[in-house]
Amino acid sequence: MVITKIDMDIKRMFKQTAGLAVLALLVAIGPLFAQPRTPDLVSIVEQSSAGDAFWSVTVKDSTGRLLVGHNHDKLVRPASNLKLLTSAAILDQLGSDFRYQTYIYGMGEQRGEVWKGDLIVRGSGDPSISGRFYHEHRFHVFEEIANQLDSLGIRRVEGNLIGNDSYFDQQPYPKGWSWEDLSFYYGVEISALSFNNNAVDLQVFADDEVGETPRIQWFPFDTDYVDFINEQTIAPPNTEYDEFYRRMLGTNTIVLGSKLPKGYYEEESLSIMNAPLFFMDTFNKYLEDSGIDITGQIIIDSQPRNWSSDRFRVLARHDSPPLSELLVEVNTESSNFYTEMMLKTAAAEKYGVQGSTDLGIGLVEEFAHTAGMDTTDVELSDGSGMSSSTLLKPDDLTNFLSVMQEHPEFPAYEKSLAVAGFNGTLEHRFRGTPLERNVSGKTGYVSGVRAISGYMRARSGKKLVFSIYTNNYTNKTSYIDWLHQQLLMQIYESY
Repeated sequence: MVITKIDMDIKRMFKQTAGLAVLALLVAIGPLFAQPRTPDLVSIVEQSSAGDAFWSVTVKDSTGRLLVGHNHDKLVRPASNLKLLTSAAILDQLGSDFRYQTYIYGMGEQRGEVWKGDLIVRGSGDPSISGRFYHEHRFHVFEEIANQLDSLGIRRVEGNLIGNDSYFDQQPYPKGWSWEDLSFYYGVEISALSFNNNAVDLQVFADDEVGETPRIQWFPFDTDYVDFINEQTIAPPNTEYDEFYRRMLGTNTIVLGSKLPKGYYEEESLSIMNAPLFFMDTFNKYLEDSGIDITGQIIIDSQPRNWSSDRFRVLARHDSPPLSELLVEVNTESSNFYTEMMLKTAAAEKYGVQGSTDLGIGLVEEFAHTAGMDTTDVELSDGSGMSSSTLLKPDDLTNFLSVMQEHPEFPAYEKSLAVAGFNGTLEHRFRGTPLERNVSGKTGYVSGVRAISGYMRARSGKKLVFSIYTNNYTNKTSYIDWLHQQLLMQIYESY
């Protein structure tokens, strides 16, 4: 009779986040009655050439009852599977309707077509100031702001162009990120003022003769904000593409040393240093190209301001897409940049101070604890899982995924996940198998780590929660992916 009462009360209690603790308790006691079946799955691993790696397989039904448990209570490096936990905490804190608001303030007064005074861009931490949500029109937000200034009749600014990035702290990277990753799109700076994912988009055309230097161009504007040292060479046709890019740390000088087969075309997004200045430098150029002259200097201001003061007059404003759409970049596309930007945002909104990674991690741990996770078994250094020091237990993560199904924001959470054979990091996986469109979740990869976790609709029609982790492997990742598929197919058929 007591169990019946708990069942009846769950939905009502879940109207508040604290209700997570109730289902978490039921999930936690579920494994006590489980009799997991693992021999068939273990044999798939043991009979492979990757049997000497560390493997963990966890499968639970939708209530959290353990069905398969192989090393499920051991610590693993989750790579980007951590985003499942981080994104849930962000969604819980901000809500799916949250929108970033970027304001342009004027300090001074307008006289005819001239603004006498400074313009200030107040950075809000919006990660979407790029073309991603605007039909690949990467200057859409700048155009929107310029049009609003134009509508006020402003054609000239006799003052400085100031970028205020005080919404976040001044730490551009989370702890534990490898310096080798900091040249690429997945290791960019995190700043309250960010444009084009804090990267320049390079194009390389190997359309000249063998032995010559390939032609390059880049966005934005072939900007002089970065300096490319093009030491690439064109190799004979049908030779293997040999990639080499490196930004010299502490500079915006990028060395290009790739060898490209004749006729090859390559695209690569490469990180920049000093994201706020990159934002303002590009914005300044755009305003000038739009007919709005700035006579003063570009200044980066990192001091918090009282924006409600009469000193600041709102001249323009941009609202981002809702969080429910932005979250797709975290879980479907596995963007480290969006994850870390939104983590700092959640911290800033919760605590009313400058958003930081450390505060964001505390928020994630607090939410995980509310959902019944033993956070003493969780080690976090970032929100995206790129830090090699990140550790968690697969059993805890699958419990968490079970609990999340009762969260009020679960529809937005589930919609943000990649779908097998359809989109994101799962677009090209499991096609032509029964897993296609029946698995939704999150992949993970860092050197020596491959992971996949999420939800599955099994052949029986039952909804399952699963995690598969392979740590410390030396095989090709494509082979590990094939083994993951064999494991998931076995699970699909068995339950």
